[in-house]
Amino acid sequence: MEGLSDRTRRPFRYANQLPEQLEAAIVAAKKEKPHWGARKIRERLLRRVPHAVKIPACSTVHAVLDRHGLVSRATRSRTRTEGTPLSEGSSPNDLWCTDYKGELMLADKRYCYPLTVTDHASRYLLLCEAMESNAEKPAFTAFERLFKERGLPRAIRSDNGVPFASPNGLFNLSKLSVWWLRLGISIERIRPGHPQQNGRHERMHLTLKKEATRPPVGVKEVESGIWLVSFMDYDLGYIDLEEKTLQPLDNPFGPRVSPMS
Repeated sequence: MEGLSDRTRRPFRYANQLPEQLEAAIVAAKKEKPHWGARKIRERLLRRVPHAVKIPACSTVHAVLDRHGLVSRATRSRTRTEGTPLSEGSSPNDLWCTDYKGELMLADKRYCYPLTVTDHASRYLLLCEAMESNAEKPAFTAFERLFKERGLPRAIRSDNGVPFASPNGLFNLSKLSVWWLRLGISIERIRPGHPQQNGRHERMHLTLKKEATRPPVGVKEVESGIWLVSFMDYDLGYIDLEEKTLQPLDNPFGPRVSPMS
């Protein structure tokens, strides 16, 4: 029966596989200097390894360190926020929905944070204003102008992110949400990880993205000059801008290396 079992399809050799001695030297340098990154380790190899040996790019060095579990990443804190009871919002101005449409990069390499507000019943877009950040002060100005133009709603629904909520505030209240309460506006918050509870607003964001932007590129800088390339839920490899090289991961369709922004 063993002759009928499937054999591994893993190649016996890789054309561009890094020599074991060089990979061991990279790991040893990292253990000796744990605060060094891929770029410093590569410079050290250039000085100590004979010139006949081809030194890999910084992205390859980073991939080796990551494969051996020597790349530290910031961990996300577990939030205990919970959603509030949600109203139907069947009439205009009963319920407004608000959110930021992600983080969009403009042609001049600056980031834009569109602040959007819609009426839940009519799905009318009340506000779509480009912000330089999701700070509280610009949000105060935008909502103050909106309230003067459209009046006050009975309730506002948002997620649990800033500036609508504060992870360190009492009952997760932020300065913006406290201001809403003082104006007599009820606060509704969706459950973390359940954007479908604000589905109408998210659907508007999809239309906004299709009409006003190009598809976002799944590229995130993980170290100086080294970028992680991702597609959907998978990490594909590292790009070294200085060396102009791409180092693919051994198993790109395995677990994600780091979350996207």
